[in-house]
Amino acid sequence: MMSSLVEPFTVSFVVRALVGGVLLAGVCALVGVWVIARGMTFLGEAMSHGMLPGVALASILGGNLVVGAAASAFAMAAGVNALRHSREFGRDTGIGLLFVGMLSVGVIIVSHSRSFATDLTAFLFGDVLAIQRPDLLLLGGAVTVVAAVTAACYRPFLALTFDPRKARTLGLRPDLANAVMLALLTLTMAVGFSVVGTLLAFGMLIAPSAAALLVARRLPAVMLTSFVLGAAAVVLGLWISWYAATAAGATIAAVAVLIFFVTLAARRITTAVRHLRSHVSAPIADPPLRGSS
Repeated sequence: MMSSLVEPFTVSFVVRALVGGVLLAGVCALVGVWVIARGMTFLGEAMSHGMLPGVALASILGGNLVVGAAASAFAMAAGVNALRHSREFGRDTGIGLLFVGMLSVGVIIVSHSRSFATDLTAFLFGDVLAIQRPDLLLLGGAVTVVAAVTAACYRPFLALTFDPRKARTLGLRPDLANAVMLALLTLTMAVGFSVVGTLLAFGMLIAPSAAALLVARRLPAVMLTSFVLGAAAVVLGLWISWYAATAAGATIAAVAVLIFFVTLAARRITTAVRHLRSHVSAPIADPPLRGSS
């Protein structure tokens, strides 16, 4: 029994995938909480696919994939920021338009390559089992940078998330904090995209943080819980993938989403039980005596 549990993690490429997945869980835990708390989930999803033009160009021209992904993500973030105050349509409409437009441009660029289907699949879904030592160093660097910036900007981020007007009153410069937060999201998605593909990168950004927000209140505790849940999804996903012969990245993402729904169900059951107990334990008033006024 014990040997079957440990066997997948005795193989070198699975160990690298495990370390890479845990590092990815770390960087996504630090950024994903802010993304969900500020209602930026759709922007994260759009950015994960909007990076395709830059990655495609970098691949065709022999450039750095991370730089290409970051350039596309930055362009999309700038476009969203420019359209967010538009009176003609809502912010989500602008994100949707940029999402479709940039994804379409990316597919057009990739279609000029000889291995169109293979390249597009690799860009979108990646392969967590193909992680190499340079990828681990890249993820480790991303964790370090994101952790340092989050610690330095924690107070402005917190004020921006819950009361932007008060943040401005306190002199915390919410516009600058918003730009830094977008930069962290750009970095996270660019690194995740280039190493493991958009599916796993976005799944790890959203699912563990969403689950953590259901069980913790203080943001540092939420981030820690998100990291633990994300790391658990990596371990369990790799184990299932090994024995079920499924795609490792997609399996990890599916496990992360499953953890969210299990957590949500447990929270609702717990709330219902507490509500029922409060009704049962409430004192029942004695009925009035006959003839009493």
